[in-house]
Amino acid sequence: MADLGRAALVVSLGLVVYALVGGAVAAVTNRRRLAVSARNALFCAFGSTAIASAVLAIALVRHDFSFVYVASHTNRTLPTAYALSAFWGGQEGSLLLWLLVLTGFGALAVALNRTLLRDLTVWVVPVLGGIGTFFAFVLVAIASPFDTQTATVDGAGLTPSLQNPYMVAHPPMLYLGYVGLSIPFAFAAGAMLSGQTDERWIVATRRWTLVAWTFLGFGQLLGSHWAYVEVGWGGYYAWDPVENAALMPWLAATAFLHSVMIQERKGMLKVWNMVLVALAFELSIFGTFLTRSGVVNSIHSFSKSPIGAWFLAFVVISSLFSLGLIMWRLPLLKARTKLESPLSREAAFLYNNLLLVALCLTVLWGVLFPIVTQLVKGETRTIGRPYYDFFLRAFGLPLLLLMGIGPLIAWRRTSFRTLARALAWPGAVTLACGALLVAAGAGSSRPGLIAYTFSSFVLATIVLELARGTRATGSLAKLISRNRRRYGGYVVHAAVVLLAIGIAGSSAYASSTERRLTPGESVSIAGYTLTLRDVERRKVPNAVETRAVLDVDGGWHGTLTSGDNQYVNPPEPSREIGLRTSWLRAEDLYVIADSANPDTKVAFVRVLVKPLVNLIWVAGIVFLIGSAIALWPDAREQRRLATRLAPARA
Repeated sequence: MADLGRAALVVSLGLVVYALVGGAVAAVTNRRRLAVSARNALFCAFGSTAIASAVLAIALVRHDFSFVYVASHTNRTLPTAYALSAFWGGQEGSLLLWLLVLTGFGALAVALNRTLLRDLTVWVVPVLGGIGTFFAFVLVAIASPFDTQTATVDGAGLTPSLQNPYMVAHPPMLYLGYVGLSIPFAFAAGAMLSGQTDERWIVATRRWTLVAWTFLGFGQLLGSHWAYVEVGWGGYYAWDPVENAALMPWLAATAFLHSVMIQERKGMLKVWNMVLVALAFELSIFGTFLTRSGVVNSIHSFSKSPIGAWFLAFVVISSLFSLGLIMWRLPLLKARTKLESPLSREAAFLYNNLLLVALCLTVLWGVLFPIVTQLVKGETRTIGRPYYDFFLRAFGLPLLLLMGIGPLIAWRRTSFRTLARALAWPGAVTLACGALLVAAGAGSSRPGLIAYTFSSFVLATIVLELARGTRATGSLAKLISRNRRRYGGYVVHAAVVLLAIGIAGSSAYASSTERRLTPGESVSIAGYTLTLRDVERRKVPNAVETRAVLDVDGGWHGTLTSGDNQYVNPPEPSREIGLRTSWLRAEDLYVIADSANPDTKVAFVRVLVKPLVNLIWVAGIVFLIGSAIALWPDAREQRRLATRLAPARA
């Protein structure tokens, strides 16, 4: 089985190299049959990679410890679902998943566009082949998941924190997002190589970008919820370098999705779009470098390995390739029209993108700063949470405001009087909400109050737009069906508003307290009283569980337990939190018990009350709904697409 897996990867490497070299020769010399052959090689690379992936999956399920990878990441007591999740729980397996998704996405994207954009896809194939060549080479020569050994009796097991349902879904979601960004990048590079730099490549890959962006965004929310319930520190996002590595390409892709609408409608921002799509792709590769190089400390990263140097080299080479293409094609990327007024919808999109890119680059500097200081001064200096929180407020709050203003501004130009008239109703709602919030005591946190007030403004704008459209069409369903992209975007904006409210509420208005407790002693916070009843210990398969048992009165009556598990295989601890969600009170009661001792019956308890935190998870569902609406096939849009791509078909 291991030989079959290795052979399949060698075949994949040969096929993607052929797609790169043969496809490039075919594109340069205009040899149609060679181009078809290179395209077929890309298709076959997906098949051979799928065979290699199936071999590894079977070995994991069968607990075949003759595979070094299986022995390093599973054991016999691991349930099947978690054994399969070990596929992406280790470095080599996650790279194989990357290659599988890349070849699958690439083959499908090329197949769907091979007739409509024939002269462009002939260049897309070698670009995808080049990306695939790097990953296949790493898997064959540097980090093979099919190394073998003398079979051991049992394996090392999976890290306890990864034995969580969210970790079954979170990493694949991120990989679908990371790899999905390769498709618009490949088409953008193909457009520049072929000289076809109009908006057709954007129209053809818009849904691919949306899919990647959706997977990346929802994957981050799944990871945040995992951190909230599993890591046991009371938060959901720590501005960890690897967390930031997923956030940065999502921010760049968000800016790209906004600016492509300007290019489609006005023929503007061509250079900007090429830069953004390249930035999103390079940041996805850079994030993989951070995870695998060992240059940053993170609970999410793999151990230090020689792979990091290869990824850094790939980031540098691909970045120079992208920059060279953009500089080469600058004359073709000049806009047909110019921005007519700083007070227009086009300008609002541009301001939005500038803020998104500024936030993205700010986060990037926060990630790079420890690396730079280590290289320059020989000492590592880190940037803490206050840095990120400051710039999140500095750029995030204006972004929130622009989400409400943008839909109210006309294309081309708007007068101040017209804009003031359009802002009247949302502005009145905003002032009323702000006054109510101050009266309710929300003024204790200025950033929180501003976030709530701006959120009410955006929601008022969305409701106003939906009401106007429904009145004109007679039905909300009919309104959405006529422009799924626009109104799906409004739903996504509503999800961002819920996210902003949840973040503001859970950070600006949270309460916390700590206390050493013995049985019968209590701690009170935000209307809750928690009394320690006992500290218990029990043995379960593969672990020893220690729990502080607390009786809760006040806002909720019941029992919460918190403590830790000490696992046998692997011999690692895992913190276990106590959590109670009150939807009526719109808050979570969160308990962390450290150093709970069943012999002395002493527990050090930290209690947090986090208002509105669950709106963050609700925002994830709304985000998926909005993305699905925007992605849903639209017959009218398909007809417009066919008309727009008619010259390419001819």
